[in-house]
Amino acid sequence: MSEPEFSEIVIAKWSDRFFAWLIDFCVISTISLLIIFSVFGTIDYELSEKWIWAETTQFIPTSIVFFAYWTILEYKTGQTVGKKILNLKLTDKYGKSPDWKGVMISSFGKAFLLPIDVVFGWFFTNENRQRIFNKIGDTLVIKIKITEENKENTKYKKD
Repeated sequence: MSEPEFSEIVIAKWSDRFFAWLIDFCVISTISLLIIFSVFGTIDYELSEKWIWAETTQFIPTSIVFFAYWTILEYKTGQTVGKKILNLKLTDKYGKSPDWKGVMISSFGKAFLLPIDVVFGWFFTNENRQRIFNKIGDTLVIKIKITEENKENTKYKKD
């Protein structure tokens, strides 16, 4: 009797995921700053009430932009700009496209609670290198090296 054939899913390194996040952060932060400058004008380097107000109220709108960016791109393609550059992809636990709900849960953790999400992920889900919200949403971040054959017999390997 022959052994079943396994697909191999290569789970992305934390460092690769961080650099993909950093690229995405730079892209979205630049866009957010351009929007803020267009709404509030240029900075005159004096502490004006208008600039302080813009700086302190920027977190929630920027987080919403991050949430929308990650949700839309990762649901449609599994990749953001950062993930595309580093050959990473968000998938379900079988290497297939994740569902909308899983992507939204994963994106929420990244956009609004990232430090907590990552720290608890390191401690509680380190085997598959999942953040807590990846675990809740049944998603993985993988290196793109998947064979599409026989997904029922999937082995996991750390990069």
